[in-house]
Amino acid sequence: MSERPKVVVYDYGSGNVHSAVKALIAAGADAELSNDRTAAMEADGLLVPGVGAFAAVREALAAHRGEEIIGRRLAGGRKVLGICVGMQILFEHGVERGVNVEGLGEWPGTVTELDAPVLPHIGWNTVEPGEGSVLFRGIENERFYFVHSYAAQHWELDVIPPFPGPALTWTTYGSPFLAAVENGPLSATQFHPEKSGDAGIQLLRNWIGSL
Repeated sequence: MSERPKVVVYDYGSGNVHSAVKALIAAGADAELSNDRTAAMEADGLLVPGVGAFAAVREALAAHRGEEIIGRRLAGGRKVLGICVGMQILFEHGVERGVNVEGLGEWPGTVTELDAPVLPHIGWNTVEPGEGSVLFRGIENERFYFVHSYAAQHWELDVIPPFPGPALTWTTYGSPFLAAVENGPLSATQFHPEKSGDAGIQLLRNWIGSL
């Protein structure tokens, strides 16, 4: 393996993938955009992007066998990072405009519309990193770039000792919602690290350092 960890940005038809590749390279990874099953399985890290509606992302991911690849990586303890809707689909359900769509079910809970006077939530916001966070090490007080109207607003996974609890990072826009989750090999951010300047690059660098 090369000194730079190999990261595949999974190409299943979602947008904003090229900026994610560039950000990963800047953060120290040997990154590539690919929908090749073998490449996605064998990479040190897999990044799952997501832009647009929950249902569309879920359908596109299913068409490219993304659920199977994510599930098999996690079963083997191999790192996966979801971004934006790529985080949302990790939950059991997503409700958009009254339509309930089944997610990947890696975490219990439902993604719902934010309770805020103005939607979408666009722009920079601070976060409250969870205890023991690796992603936010050294950038606890930075701001990150959000573009979304929906989010997971509750955490429903009960962790039984001796298994460690997840690091849950929260943000408030109208009401509190999960900005990031770090749960064993599976991590995700609601915001876009690749659009979050130096802080976003450092977050990706922290993740790459854990591979």
